[in-house]
Amino acid sequence: MDWTWFLFRFNGRINRARLWLSALVVFCWMAFAAAALAGTSKLLGHPATASFNLTDIFAALDPDTFHGLTRADILPGAVHLILTPLFAWVFAAGAIKRLHDRDRSGWWMVPFFVVPGLVDQYADRIPGTIAPAIIGGVGALLCLWGFIELYCLAGDRRSNRFGSDPLPKVQSRGRSARQAGSQSGWDQHKALEFTPHIATPPLAAAAIGSTSRPPK
Repeated sequence: MDWTWFLFRFNGRINRARLWLSALVVFCWMAFAAAALAGTSKLLGHPATASFNLTDIFAALDPDTFHGLTRADILPGAVHLILTPLFAWVFAAGAIKRLHDRDRSGWWMVPFFVVPGLVDQYADRIPGTIAPAIIGGVGALLCLWGFIELYCLAGDRRSNRFGSDPLPKVQSRGRSARQAGSQSGWDQHKALEFTPHIATPPLAAAAIGSTSRPPK
């Protein structure tokens, strides 16, 4: 598999299994980066807690995130500012290729990821109590819809405008194996057929009888 295309490019299609693999890669990268950042912060005498989240990309775009930062926040903030866009890129590359497999445009990432992320970042700043709850509920529903669409539903079983089905070879091998099995299987009717006994030809029987008689 071309890992550069798989992790960083947006063209083509991938199936559900590869999208789960892409999510696993992003999760492992975030866990490793968080552990490395926590260890480095501890060596520098700063708090050793660190975590990464894909929605941090929206926090990086929020000016209020950088208000009141201390010297201890400079290193974690710089690492988040560098790595979070990378993690979001890999996630978006896998999700868009999966949308292509569903015969959907990559612009569906806007309601499935961008809108819920913005709601999560800014909903608590909306005045009132009913409006934030309604907007938060809409964001949660969009996020759930996107999860079902990307991670649960099967892809288009034919070639579409984004490429060919990522599973044709597996299906064709399965069909050929089933056909070969049906052709080489045990035929009960043939196995139960009996070959009739062929009688000895008359001339051969006469010859055998003449040779078996004693001489006079």
